[in-house]
Amino acid sequence: MTTERSGGDQGEARLPGPLREHLSSPGTRAALRVRQGVLAAVREFLAARDFVELQAPIIGPVTDPGVRGAKQVDIDYYGQRFKLMSSAILYKQASLLTFDRIFCVAPNVRLEPPETASTGRHLVEFHQIDVEVAEASREDAMELAQALVVHVIGTVMRTVAGDLETLGRDTGAFTELLEQPFDRITHAEAIAELAAMGHAQSRDSEITWSGERVLSHKASRPFFVVDYPKGSRGFYDRESRTRSGVLRNFDLIAPEGYGELSSGSEREFEYATLVTRMRETGENPAKYTWYLDLAREGIRPSAGFGLGLERLTRYITGLSHVWQTTAYPKLAGVISP
Repeated sequence: MTTERSGGDQGEARLPGPLREHLSSPGTRAALRVRQGVLAAVREFLAARDFVELQAPIIGPVTDPGVRGAKQVDIDYYGQRFKLMSSAILYKQASLLTFDRIFCVAPNVRLEPPETASTGRHLVEFHQIDVEVAEASREDAMELAQALVVHVIGTVMRTVAGDLETLGRDTGAFTELLEQPFDRITHAEAIAELAAMGHAQSRDSEITWSGERVLSHKASRPFFVVDYPKGSRGFYDRESRTRSGVLRNFDLIAPEGYGELSSGSEREFEYATLVTRMRETGENPAKYTWYLDLAREGIRPSAGFGLGLERLTRYITGLSHVWQTTAYPKLAGVISP
């Protein structure tokens, strides 16, 4: 396998070659050592801030409905239809009944549309660094996400510098990231910026992948997009109590065309509001019995985020394809071991 990079653009579509070639490649070895360094730095950072690591379920009666064009995976669980987890979000909220601060490195499965195999940024099977804090605000979560990313990149540059050199990553790309706070724009400002560049984008929807890439290329360090419109995200993103129709959420976008690294928000936690939001987003509350039973009895207000392990590793390594950051990549429509 040859190392490819193009500033976050996948260029010509390239899929994994023979498994032996991939596993024995010096580039794969270097990328996996960087990935290991990322995980070590994440655990170091969060443990120092009194976070408890939990292991989230990989199957359950329901999972996150916000899979953005992908399909959920059903399995037969003793005669019941269960789901493979596409996100740990519901279990993160529940876990705050045990601890104030939790995180997990959670496997996720989403059957992405086949055309995403060539985007350079999608996998069917991937991992998220999921973080949740009780009694926290969106701003608390954003500050934590920024500090975590800065710590991870600084640590990886120090501990696995040789592997970054093997992969040809210019670590000068991280200078501004390590020295200056991340910028922040609203969803409305992002839409206006895209319109000024001739890129069509609905005001009521998530920013498209192509629009995200345009904004990402303009940036020299990661930045946040906040205040997505209600209806563009799942029922668990809390609506502002002072600005109707605006969600208290965010995305963290990497520069150089690498796009979204993380999504997060304050969470809805009141039973009646959750039921209303589920219905507004087309979800059947009857499917979420275990979760709503907890909410009826009382779950804690919180905020948190999910940070893509493979996407963060890809950004740090400068690789062109997210599958290059995992030993056994699963791409949409590609049958693989």
